[in-house]
Amino acid sequence: MAKKTIFIVEDEEDIVSLLKYNLEQEGYVIHSVESGAQALLEIPKVMPNLILLDLMIPEIDGFDVCKALKADSKTSDIPIIMISAKSQEHTIVAGLELGADDYVTKPFSLSI
Repeated sequence: MAKKTIFIVEDEEDIVSLLKYNLEQEGYVIHSVESGAQALLEIPKVMPNLILLDLMIPEIDGFDVCKALKADSKTSDIPIIMISAKSQEHTIVAGLELGADDYVTKPFSLSI
C-alpha cells in the first residue's frame, strides 16, 4: 500500500522540522515549501493527500493559496488544514469559508 503524502506550507523552520519528524514517524511522506508561490507550483505536481497550510507565509498568503487550490479542479478535493498564530474567530471563519477543512492555532501540541 502506498504511503500517504502530506504537504506542509510553512516558513518557520522549527515548525516544519517538528511536523516533519513526527509525521514521518507515523509513516507519512512529507513535502514542504516556505512560500505561497512555491506551494502553488509544487502542490499540483505532488498531489498530496493532505495540506498543512500556514496563513502568514511569504509572497502569497495562506488565504490566497487556499482560494487558488480550491478553485482549481485538479486540487480542489485535497483537504487543507490551516495552521496559524491568528486565533481570532473572524480569521478562523474566513479560512473555513475559503474551503479549509479545519483550522489549528499555534502553538499546538503533538502529544496524544
